[in-house]
Amino acid sequence: MMHPAPEPVPYIEHQQAVTVKNDVNLKKETLKLAADASNPGKFSVNFTFDANVAGRMTVMFFAKEGEDCKLTPMKENMQPSVTVPFEQGTGQKFQQPPGSGISFFMFEESELLNVGEAGIYPLAVKAEAFPANSNDGSENTQITLAVFEKENEEYHVRVVKQILWVNGMRYELQEIYGIRNSVNNNNVGTSDAGKDCVICLTEPQDTTVLPCRHMCMCNSCAKVLRCQTNRCPICRQSIERLLEIKVNNSTNE
Repeated sequence: MMHPAPEPVPYIEHQQAVTVKNDVNLKKETLKLAADASNPGKFSVNFTFDANVAGRMTVMFFAKEGEDCKLTPMKENMQPSVTVPFEQGTGQKFQQPPGSGISFFMFEESELLNVGEAGIYPLAVKAEAFPANSNDGSENTQITLAVFEKENEEYHVRVVKQILWVNGMRYELQEIYGIRNSVNNNNVGTSDAGKDCVICLTEPQDTTVLPCRHMCMCNSCAKVLRCQTNRCPICRQSIERLLEIKVNNSTNE
């Protein structure tokens, strides 16, 4: 009795990650609203960020991303942007200057809670770093785009995406599930659970499945897996690409 031949596994591209230096990083989980005590009815933006060099922070409302990551505020006459310089340092706290916050009652709720049809984001934060060698034309900017959410009559911030613009190249930042385990792999006193490849259980995880973003395999097992199946071993979602990420665990850097 003849059995039909199994269908071939679709080709899965296996790439190696490249290192891109980010001189300023807004920690998106810290992006929040606070009532402006000196200006009732207004709410200011605050967050925590790290900066390897000095630069400037610009908060825009109802901004549209254009060519080369240029942001254009679409309601500048109603809600002006504000720019504040910052110095080098980690764990810095940003607080929007008094009086420059947003008055929600001035805008339609649909404008605040959604990305506009023309790609207009209710909130944008542009963090520009000015490295010492900036005279050579190098650029290093991080853009955080967000919408507002309303719960129990209170507004909150929800980050939609973060973009990195470095030397004329645009990168959209994505969370990698499991990368913290690999970063901490050599730390003394930490548990070994969850750090090894889910297939061989011996080698460290260094390969991420895309688009689901599970970092769960070593590169050797990933190369074998892509010839056998196109499903993520964690969530069973279809694999489009494999991304190998070498994490530097050196404590000397």
